[in-house]
Amino acid sequence: MRVAMIGTGYVGLVSGACFADFGHEVVCVDKDPSKIGRLERGEIPIFEPGLDDLVEANVRGGRLSFALDGAAAICAADAVFIAVGTPSRRGDGHADLSYVYAAAEEIAGLIEGFTVVVTKSTVPVGTGDEIERIIRERRPDADFAVVSNPEFLREGAAIEDFKRPDRVVVGTDDERAQAVMRELYRPLNLNETPILFTGRRTSELIKYAANAFLAMKITFINEMADLCEAVGADVQQVARGIGLDKRIGAKFLHAGPGYGGSCFPKDTLALVRTAIDAGAPVRLIETTVQINDARKKAMAGRVAAAMGGDLKGKTVALLGLTFKPNTDDMRDAPSLDVAPALIAMGATVQAFDPEGMHEAARLLDGVVFKEGPYEAVEGAHAVVILTEWDQFRALDLDRVRLLLREPVMVDLRNIYRPEDMRARGFRYASIGRA
Repeated sequence: MRVAMIGTGYVGLVSGACFADFGHEVVCVDKDPSKIGRLERGEIPIFEPGLDDLVEANVRGGRLSFALDGAAAICAADAVFIAVGTPSRRGDGHADLSYVYAAAEEIAGLIEGFTVVVTKSTVPVGTGDEIERIIRERRPDADFAVVSNPEFLREGAAIEDFKRPDRVVVGTDDERAQAVMRELYRPLNLNETPILFTGRRTSELIKYAANAFLAMKITFINEMADLCEAVGADVQQVARGIGLDKRIGAKFLHAGPGYGGSCFPKDTLALVRTAIDAGAPVRLIETTVQINDARKKAMAGRVAAAMGGDLKGKTVALLGLTFKPNTDDMRDAPSLDVAPALIAMGATVQAFDPEGMHEAARLLDGVVFKEGPYEAVEGAHAVVILTEWDQFRALDLDRVRLLLREPVMVDLRNIYRPEDMRARGFRYASIGRA
């Protein structure tokens, strides 16, 4: 099938490359000349494991291409996907839909024949209705259907998630649109992937509800971690004990410094605003947002406490800056709260991240960036693990201790065992453990 993908950000590029790998003809369209130029030169503007090889293979196979002007691709497309950004709107927390509606305006003037217009971007309930209104107003004669098809991609595992998903959600009551969407996802039949057809508004809400529930689960185990510290329990054993219950499950029960990234912070906030406007407030999610914001801000205090309280003249090494491993995404990462707070307390902060330092340098003033973990640790009075990159899981701890001025580690991801760290002579602090 012929697909036009509007937007070459994280969702658009991954989805476009995967659809091309399914055998469809995909054109990814973007208004940013530098981004299209990089893609045409074979440069991938984001870090996602395996994406560079996938893009290269499908460009070479003639199934994937890139364009600044989407007119030809949209005219020829069986399906046009809107995969543009929907950041939080300044001031009120609502999703900013200006890019979505601008894409709808452009699509309206270009579609020919029956075309399925698909929202892949994460959008509030009712956005599909407005997209339909925009296109219908501009082109009363157009033959089209607007479909919701939310993405459920985890950064760092996006290709696997697209090709072997738990489910595909499609929001439409139009039978012709259902047939097109079935054909697009037909390669997943081999894996017997469930395709859930719902109403469009239901589909839009499923995305927000899923992310809000996972954010709430993370926040729950973080609160349990605080309780564990107060009563002398071990949060990792608590998580295992409740996670073995199939009704609960083990995923997203890892205590840490709070969630971040491109989805959970903005999607929980958008859901809260949507619910308030609809007169059906979601109190659990409102509280989740507040707790998570406070938690990220409190992490610098934990570091200071582990260092005796006074950070003036002290140096702190941060290992990991991105919100999670296997991505270069710095959006709402805990490091954006931790590093400035440590500097405000008088500390010098030196840091290393395998993929995120280019973006971090743009966002974090006053941080000294180093070439590797040991360079970051050298001369510091404490080392803080903020992101659980694999290369931080098996550090040469004897070398780390020699490089540190004081043997202090604050492990905000619970990578190491307290008893092992004590045996090696570290003053070790972690989350929710004695």
